[in-house]
Amino acid sequence: MKRRWIFRAIGLPALLLAAAAYVQARPQQAPATSVPVPSASADRVVLEKYCVGCHNERTRLGNLVLSTLDVTNPGAEPERWELVVRKLRARAMPPPGRPRPDEAAYGVLISHLEASLDRAAAANPDPGRTDTFRRLNRTEYRNAIRDLLNVDIDVETLLPSDDSSHGFDNISVGGLSPMLLERYLSAAQKISRLAVGTPVRSAGAETVILPADLTQEDHFDGQPFGTRAGAIVRYTFPADGDYQFELRLTRDRNELIEGLTEPHQIEVSIDGVRQQMFTLTPPPRNGPVDPVAPQYAPEQAADSHLNFRTRVTGGPHLVQVAFLKRPSALVETERQPYLASFNSDRTPRTQPALYSVSVAGPFNQTGIGDTPSRHRIFTCRPVASTRGSASGNETSCARSILTALARRAYRRPATNEEVQTLVDFYKQGRADGSFEQGVEMSLRAMLTSPAFLFRIEREPETVRLKADTSAGSRAASGAAYPISDLELASRLSFFLWSSIPDDALLDAAVKGRLDESAVLEQQVRRMLADPRSSALVNNFAAQWLYLRNLDSQKPDNRLFPDFDDNLRQAFRRETEMLFESVISEDRSVLDLLRADYTFLNERLAKHYGIPNVYGSHFRRVELGRDHVRGGLLGQGSIMTVTSYANRTSPVKRGKWILENLLGTPVPSPPLNVPPLPENSPGAKALSVRERMVEHRKNPACASCHQLMDPVGLATENFDAIGRWRTQSEAGTPVDASGGLPDGSKFDGAIGLREAVLSRPELFVTTMTEKLMIYALGRGLEYYDVPSVRAITSGARAKDYRFSSVVLGIVNSTPFRMRRAAALGAGAQQAAHE
Repeated sequence: MKRRWIFRAIGLPALLLAAAAYVQARPQQAPATSVPVPSASADRVVLEKYCVGCHNERTRLGNLVLSTLDVTNPGAEPERWELVVRKLRARAMPPPGRPRPDEAAYGVLISHLEASLDRAAAANPDPGRTDTFRRLNRTEYRNAIRDLLNVDIDVETLLPSDDSSHGFDNISVGGLSPMLLERYLSAAQKISRLAVGTPVRSAGAETVILPADLTQEDHFDGQPFGTRAGAIVRYTFPADGDYQFELRLTRDRNELIEGLTEPHQIEVSIDGVRQQMFTLTPPPRNGPVDPVAPQYAPEQAADSHLNFRTRVTGGPHLVQVAFLKRPSALVETERQPYLASFNSDRTPRTQPALYSVSVAGPFNQTGIGDTPSRHRIFTCRPVASTRGSASGNETSCARSILTALARRAYRRPATNEEVQTLVDFYKQGRADGSFEQGVEMSLRAMLTSPAFLFRIEREPETVRLKADTSAGSRAASGAAYPISDLELASRLSFFLWSSIPDDALLDAAVKGRLDESAVLEQQVRRMLADPRSSALVNNFAAQWLYLRNLDSQKPDNRLFPDFDDNLRQAFRRETEMLFESVISEDRSVLDLLRADYTFLNERLAKHYGIPNVYGSHFRRVELGRDHVRGGLLGQGSIMTVTSYANRTSPVKRGKWILENLLGTPVPSPPLNVPPLPENSPGAKALSVRERMVEHRKNPACASCHQLMDPVGLATENFDAIGRWRTQSEAGTPVDASGGLPDGSKFDGAIGLREAVLSRPELFVTTMTEKLMIYALGRGLEYYDVPSVRAITSGARAKDYRFSSVVLGIVNSTPFRMRRAAALGAGAQQAAHE
């Protein structure tokens, strides 16, 4: 895949600094009509005076030559002029320290260039070209199965993880290797059996293991009142029958149960109905009690009786395991109790903890009832004939079922040939078993069909490729054409839901009504209000904001003893709920940075030092203006994923802010860059800021670190797990002064937030670009920039509400259109692939 256009003209370190300064210095864009259009000669004078001295045919600084570009016709060289506009918007041309035009001259020149580029783009739209075949990624596959068959699956055990490109895992998903095909075949067999309820040949078993660093000393959200800890397992039982449940307790490094010094009770319930109550009793001790560690249980079989068998109906059920709550036990410390009550490097657990829950079965199965999946699939049943046989109308019923399912699975009405293929599979399965087994066999074929596994966009027969020979050596390009309503429906559903279209969206597409702006807007707003739009939170935002990286963060337990999985999940939930509130309340996307509220439970509130928040459930907490925890830049999730295990990282934080909030790509580090020197035992301890100063003395490091370090250092009041601090690792007062690459200075996280918000269109543009990459399934190029400008400009009039950004993307040229395959060798074949 070719590199993004904004990297192509980056060369010398000075240009690296200039390119990265773009988003921080870009001013509020005024409407084109508010700035007088200059003459071409005035434009040329500005460029000759301030730019051509460095960017000419002799110096070619940054591989950019302006002396040969025609300023009267920017549309003839849009890729180069778009780069110029970015640098001018950032006030990065000329570089700091060189003579620069005044603000009025900047504004006039930028307005003229953008207006010319936008007119050229409107006259000859280039929507870009999405791949003809794009395989559903793992998240999309899971959601599609859920919405098609009403079955929730653990997709991580069925399919391998997806590679990411441009920050998202729905980009590079074109191929289907033999290994992956085998996994899809195996997944289709398991899913179809589970959905139909086909009797299993032998009992199976699944085990859920809790995170090793999960503190289990208090109540968990979602568990019954009066309990502590435990696990909540949403499990789909394959059939009516007997199931064996087995619990195991957490052990220490010596394989001894911790905390079992007094009796405890464990309750197991299914759908809120108690199934079993166990009593844990400390085993008799044969020898003297260890005065140092009396909490160790010497009998390893103390949990061997935690198993039982009970009858469960097939289908999805909620299994809950919890300890009955006893008076809380706190570990005594010099100052205050640890928020996490155990740590393998610190102190053992004070109470027993659950390690795993296993479910095995079914045994003595007796069929299956009307589960949600069976209700979704079997929309009809064969009616027995007068001779007592249903064979006469079974095929007709099966055809009806498969036609309806194929319409949703293939995201379009299935052809007669496709339905007949499924019916043939049904007949094969019916010959070996029952009517339901026949339907199951056809479901396997449906779930492994390319029409289900791939999103396919073909050029229609009416599209004729055209050659553009006016550009001399430029490659000929295919014609731009609007995609069909069915393809638009599929793009829309995978964008907003990461799943297949529902019947309402498909009906509108089949009737050809999605090209009506009112109908399209109504569908978008309906879909944003649907619970399935949570995919924008747990799929888009989780990747954009690096929330998926939280699971891999393992802060040093000795340096940060309060960190545990409870805090990790609280970090994630806080950020998800903030993003969710912006969507559900249709707030300005700027509230992601400036929100005067957040979402906390007691665990997270104590971590932040916010009083009067009690209980395990999350609730909205008003913070007031200028609170340090307001918005993303004050949240523990962001601070943790941008830190190392033992310290903060201004580099990682600065890079994250530049790339994900301000849209400034940071170049990759050169080879053999020395690591940041660590403090040596016995020597004077240096703060991270002081060590960064030493690191920048290396010329190979300075060019990049001058971009990232000042931004990241402004967050130094947050330690590596997001706690507020006033002293650095070296014991000196934290210096949180920072700045943006354009030269602006500020102090601390609040100053950073205000600096970013002083140019709101920069953040909105970056978020729009991220959403477009996610929505289109490809990286953005220079010809997409006019659409991004139009979306940002349109959203500004509506206070940048989330829906205005989404509607702008949905109505944009790249989303509604597609470029045909380019002329050349194999072009005709590619056009009809």
